[in-house]
Amino acid sequence: MARESTGGVQSLRRAFDLLERLADAGGEASLSELAAVSGLPLPTIHRLIRTLVTLGYVRQNSNRRYTLGSRLIRLGESASRQFGTWARPFLAELVDSVEETANLAVLDGDEVVYVAQVPSRHSMRMFTEVGRRLLPHGTGVGKAMLSRLPRAEARALLERTGLPAYTPNTITDAGELLASLDRIAEQGYALDESEQELGVRCVAVPLDGGPTRAAVSVSGPEGRLTKEAVDRIVPEVLAIARRLSAQAARA
Repeated sequence: MARESTGGVQSLRRAFDLLERLADAGGEASLSELAAVSGLPLPTIHRLIRTLVTLGYVRQNSNRRYTLGSRLIRLGESASRQFGTWARPFLAELVDSVEETANLAVLDGDEVVYVAQVPSRHSMRMFTEVGRRLLPHGTGVGKAMLSRLPRAEARALLERTGLPAYTPNTITDAGELLASLDRIAEQGYALDESEQELGVRCVAVPLDGGPTRAAVSVSGPEGRLTKEAVDRIVPEVLAIARRLSAQAARA
């Protein structure tokens, strides 16, 4: 019985590892590619993948490659809502201190998804609604999260998504963006200088230690988020990011 239980736990670990490997590959991979990155033998991978296909967590395409299944969407959406729920008090505290809109976003596959937000009390406020999905290269939160990825992973993600321009200020050159990630990693925060929406500036800080890539940000019109205001806001966002990271690590 103990041996069977141990084997079941090992299979469960391996199944979740394969799901994460699929996610790291952009959501699609062949059995041989999964074998190369996981180190598991092909028969083991085939058995686990077939079980995941039967359960709806993995889907086999007509080209015999495997993708993440639609049943994961419900789990992901529920987890995102919970993640956003416990983060809201931290965002509210940030809004009280900086008087601008605070956001929390996660990296879901190759996209940024906003999962929580507390708007500022200004009559004129700029914010992205909860649930919105964007490519990471054109957002402060996206660049903050990319700065925490190994550069090979970040480059592969950008190759999959491309770098379309949201505004004339969006960085559309992969080399330039990758170089900026080193600066972001060094200083600990990213800026969105009207790269996703004209007239909007954003300060974003990545979270560390949680179960998924995430970042917290403050956004608002450039007229209020001046360079001087950014200097004042950055320490506040860094402090909240540290507390959110500690909370996420315990979750």
